[in-house]
Amino acid sequence: MNPAVTANPFQTLGVPESMDLSTEQVESAALAMSVRFHPDAAGGDTNSEAMLAGVNHALGVLRNPETRAIALLELRGGPSASQDRTLPDGFLADMMEARERIEESVNADNRAEIERWKAWARARRAVHEGRVAELFRASGDAGSLRCIRHELNAWRYIERLIEQLP
Repeated sequence: MNPAVTANPFQTLGVPESMDLSTEQVESAALAMSVRFHPDAAGGDTNSEAMLAGVNHALGVLRNPETRAIALLELRGGPSASQDRTLPDGFLADMMEARERIEESVNADNRAEIERWKAWARARRAVHEGRVAELFRASGDAGSLRCIRHELNAWRYIERLIEQLP
């Protein structure tokens, strides 16, 4: 099977199924595949557009660590967000408190405090990203896959918070 038409974005780009990919690795692999399947280089292959679309889709998935983790979890048979909405213990209470304090900073138009909250949220995102990567490296058993899903759920919550910060 041609790698550009597989549903596995890692196979499409010819990179390892791992969280431990740099943006440069992903982009370099995508560029190599794009050159290979570019209509001018594909020698009139009628499938070159579909193959190039597959490469672009894989690039979009793997360039972003969160969507890369979701793809990897799916490939390993882990639960989707709709199958398991669980968050790590204490996470929701912490987020409710943080959101209340963020709202106070926004209402007071305290730019310095808002910037501090943005930095806090980015740091929290990094923690969840690190935990997910570590869990993928540690084991692929069902319990680990559920823990990865819980961390991904929290990570998504943090991403939404970052998107909503002014």
